[in-house]
Amino acid sequence: MTAPAAPRRRPGPPHTARSGVGVPQPVPILALAALAACAVLLPLAAILLAVPWSQAGALLTEQASLTALRLSLLTAGISAMICLALGLPLALVLTRTGFPGRSLLRAVILVPLVLPPVVSGLALLMTVGRRGILGPLLEQAGIQVVFTPAAVVLAQVFVSLPFTVLTLEGALTALGTDAERVAATLGASPATVLTRITLPRLAPALLTGTILAFARSLGEFGATLTVAGSLEGSTRTLPLLIYLARESDAGSAAVLSLLLIIVALGVVLLAYARRPGGADGGRGER
Repeated sequence: MTAPAAPRRRPGPPHTARSGVGVPQPVPILALAALAACAVLLPLAAILLAVPWSQAGALLTEQASLTALRLSLLTAGISAMICLALGLPLALVLTRTGFPGRSLLRAVILVPLVLPPVVSGLALLMTVGRRGILGPLLEQAGIQVVFTPAAVVLAQVFVSLPFTVLTLEGALTALGTDAERVAATLGASPATVLTRITLPRLAPALLTGTILAFARSLGEFGATLTVAGSLEGSTRTLPLLIYLARESDAGSAAVLSLLLIIVALGVVLLAYARRPGGADGGRGER
């Protein structure tokens, strides 16, 4: 007796390694996507066109430019490390523990994302300023924060920490708790579960969250100006220098802005390079 023939497969689109790539989209979606891309690309292109290329080299090598860039990179790096050190425990508490007011705490942590920069700066000033709630204690200890590089870092951490928390919280939620629960039932201590199970699986998100915090800190302006001022060589970061240059020389501001855009673009590409669907195109199901 002859065995029944295997069912024939319907022809489909060629397989691609990129998850989701190759799915046709309606024309209105494509048009709106093009409009959205233009909303970002056109302003960036305008800066590119405004750059006086003959003077770019001299402007970038000026002492004020190099000092501002060095200060921005240094403070952004310190802020990113602080955001990682504080954001990881906070994300773990928000996703792995239950307590009254957890949703409210999450909402409060994310408030700096939507606050106007001047409000963020005023909040920090009212915290660590001479008349702030911590001002008398800091003064007794002989510690000055306002109008120092420490104030720059403080402002950057305040606005960047939510990015780290959001990134890690999303990754922890996606990972689930099955592996951690199994390890705990086998007798592993909470510290062992954290170091042997949670952190290794969370490594890509840790890198992404840190890089995003660095990028956000690098571009911080409003809160920094309010709580740290714009002291050359001390608190004048690259965004502050760009703002000052804009008042007197638009070409110089365009050159410095292009430098900041290039650095920020490189940082963002690095953050998403190893993520599925990121800069490397991602790896879909095979």
